[in-house]
Amino acid sequence: MVTKMEQKSIALDGPAGAGKSTLAKMVAQHFGLIYVDTGALYRCVGLYALRNDVHAQDEAAVTRLLPEINLEMKYDDAGVQRMFLGGQDVTDAIRTPEVSQYASDVSAMPAVRAFLLSMQREMAVKYDAIMDGRDIGTVVLPDAGLKIFITAEPKKRAYRRYLELLAKDPNTQLEDVAREMSLRDKNDSERAAAPLKAAGDAILLDTSNLNLEESFVALCQMISEFRSKQVT
Repeated sequence: MVTKMEQKSIALDGPAGAGKSTLAKMVAQHFGLIYVDTGALYRCVGLYALRNDVHAQDEAAVTRLLPEINLEMKYDDAGVQRMFLGGQDVTDAIRTPEVSQYASDVSAMPAVRAFLLSMQREMAVKYDAIMDGRDIGTVVLPDAGLKIFITAEPKKRAYRRYLELLAKDPNTQLEDVAREMSLRDKNDSERAAAPLKAAGDAILLDTSNLNLEESFVALCQMISEFRSKQVT
């Protein structure tokens, strides 16, 4: 059964480094929406596997870990999403390159996707939300009222992610970031379970030649048009 809240939700999909998470946070604040970063959920599962010395591609072992995982998504006073794993705030710990690769690997596992699916859908039912990820418009919220697929040229995406990581680690190398992103693109698009692709009714936003402000304006225009139709 499709709820009115699901139809009010906004699904934002796209590959790594396209800018979807940054833009989703910006428009959430602008429009007073709840931002749900679904990728953070997979990162938490990946981090749990890493901390328990389970190989990211050992599907049987990762599946056995799932019942142990105590995962919570909370929002601080500023409306910023915080991730808790076993009661510990891991919001920053899940953003390392190693955890990113773990997240890509475990996200290809049907058991992991099923484990997290209900949590994601509950957020859409509970809140007026904008949700970003890889399969929001195709699998998680196929009845979302607005679906947008954000993309950019691979080199542009790699450079953006490089600048983001460089601010945290001065030893970050662009070549390493580009290689890891290329591998993640391949994994995300070729996986059997919910591969990365645009929903048939999604609107495409290519940010290759747009700066952050221009991308924000373009996205806001799409959302404003969507919300005006809801009112009428």
